[in-house]
Amino acid sequence: MARQEKVLVKILQGISDANVSFSEIYGLLKALGFGERVRGSHHIFAKEGVEEIVNLQPKGAKAKPYQVKQVRNIILRYKLKLGG
Repeated sequence: MARQEKVLVKILQGISDANVSFSEIYGLLKALGFGERVRGSHHIFAKEGVEEIVNLQPKGAKAKPYQVKQVRNIILRYKLKLGG
């Protein structure tokens, strides 16, 4: 879980949204308990108790910065924690 904790801190700091890899944010959402479905290049995540749906598309190996910001806002709004 240590890797996911580092990714969570990185996203919450908001210093380098353009430097978050798609695999990092993908793994974090899975660790936070989000379910996933895939439609083409769109990875759509949903979680019970969270109104918003997270739609991620990779930009090369990176996540798009505005999508990282959306994930950060959802984590803060719902006070999501790893392992909980």
